[in-house]
Amino acid sequence: MQHSVFRHSRRALAIAALGAALAACTGADTGIGPSFSIDRYSGSPENISSLSEVIKNNPNDPNGYNVRGTAYGRAGKFTEAIADFTTAIRLDPNFYRAYANRALVLRRMGRDAEALSDYNSAIAIDPNYAAAYTARGNLYRKAGKIALARADFDRAIQLNPSDTRAYHNRALIAQAQGDNQKAIEDFSTAIALDPNEPEPYNGRGISRLALNDWKSALEDFNWAIEHNRNYADAWANRGLALEQSGDKGKAAGAFNRAIALDPSNATARAGIGRVGGTSLLRGN
Repeated sequence: MQHSVFRHSRRALAIAALGAALAACTGADTGIGPSFSIDRYSGSPENISSLSEVIKNNPNDPNGYNVRGTAYGRAGKFTEAIADFTTAIRLDPNFYRAYANRALVLRRMGRDAEALSDYNSAIAIDPNYAAAYTARGNLYRKAGKIALARADFDRAIQLNPSDTRAYHNRALIAQAQGDNQKAIEDFSTAIALDPNEPEPYNGRGISRLALNDWKSALEDFNWAIEHNRNYADAWANRGLALEQSGDKGKAAGAFNRAIALDPSNATARAGIGRVGGTSLLRGN
């Protein structure tokens, strides 16, 4: 009896943990950071077995398939994830979160057109689902449909003023259009909402550099690197700020660091060509 209770508790904990992961997974499909991180344990035989047992006991409950699909997705087992989300949708055609989760996996598979269709379905079912607008907006932005992307980010922010990723991606649009002051405002809001995310610091630094404010830009790139020491783009941009300041020696060091992390980094390689080559580039 005690063993049975233990097994039941373990299954409940697994579902609760994956439910939290699902929430993060659903809201993270934007240009800021990865859509979701791969977690091999999620797809471990023990974990999948526990979730499958729940499904076996409740074969008509779409939530079980949605949770197991999330586990598969986080483990990088995309085919299995798609199958589970599809079953969840078949059991409950109004399960908008399952549509959004399937879209997220489809996007990771490079199937953007299908992902867009699923985000459209999720929004049609729940027009107030802010995370789906953010995710769909990023698909539009990637496809160059800027007006549609901005409208989705605006709507996401209207529904959820704490949506860091919507502000970040809207800032990327403003930046690409040369409106760096507006970009700085949105990047700053994203940073205020989540001070530990490196991408908005890097983005804001780029806009500040474009406005010839290399001192503030350098601070932003330093913060981005502080939060992610392996952020090659931030190192390369730090080099640009240092180059603009006139310190070619330190600029070369930053460019070298970027190249060490990402040998194909075009910004760093071009920068080294301007401030002076180093041994890191020989033979490359």
